[in-house]
Amino acid sequence: MLTPALNFESVDAFLRSDAEGLHAWVTRSRSRLVWFSIAAIVVGSGLYGAVVGSWRDSWQALHNGIKLPLVILLTALGNGLLNGMLASLLGLNLGFRQSLVLVLISFAMASLILGALSPVALFLVWNTPPLGASTGFASLEYGFLQLTLAVFIASAGILGNLRLLPLLRRWTNKPAVARKVLFAWLAGNLFLGSQLAWILRPFIGAPNLPVEFLRATVFHGNFYETIFNAARRLAFP
Repeated sequence: MLTPALNFESVDAFLRSDAEGLHAWVTRSRSRLVWFSIAAIVVGSGLYGAVVGSWRDSWQALHNGIKLPLVILLTALGNGLLNGMLASLLGLNLGFRQSLVLVLISFAMASLILGALSPVALFLVWNTPPLGASTGFASLEYGFLQLTLAVFIASAGILGNLRLLPLLRRWTNKPAVARKVLFAWLAGNLFLGSQLAWILRPFIGAPNLPVEFLRATVFHGNFYETIFNAARRLAFP
């Protein structure tokens, strides 16, 4: 029988849960927590992705609503395996299954934050001139939306990972080890997530190219170059 700490029946209970409750879920109710996290990722990040793509058109919104959750789930799967090894190397005794569940928890929290930010993102999209002849790839509006919507994603990801710090401390009596593990996981999430995002590109879309789910040039360029160019266009219009 589940203890009251394990009874997560709402998003609010999940977000407000303390380290003790999360630890109990990971150790005793893992399958329920995994499916709950996957559902939160699909709904939260899917809604945000659709809002981002809606600035282009409805097809871009549909593609983004599918691709952003896919990027997050693939990142969670890849980093779930990597993070288990990193934790062991840094002195934290975590199994691969436990590390995967923890990664899913952090991404679920990040996705729910993104879902909550969707109205703000929609406000920005609604009040930005539509993509067209006067609002093209080199325009300030395009660069502003790129950077702002990317900052929302990065901030949600960082907040989701920081929620794991008290939980990691329960596996070790050395707070410094927990911080090192969290920093290593953040770096891994950033690297793998950005590369997968560049391949699937759940973004606004290039104004000079047709809307496609997956482009033939997915391996051309990189995520960091795109963000740098957007920042450069804003700083030096």
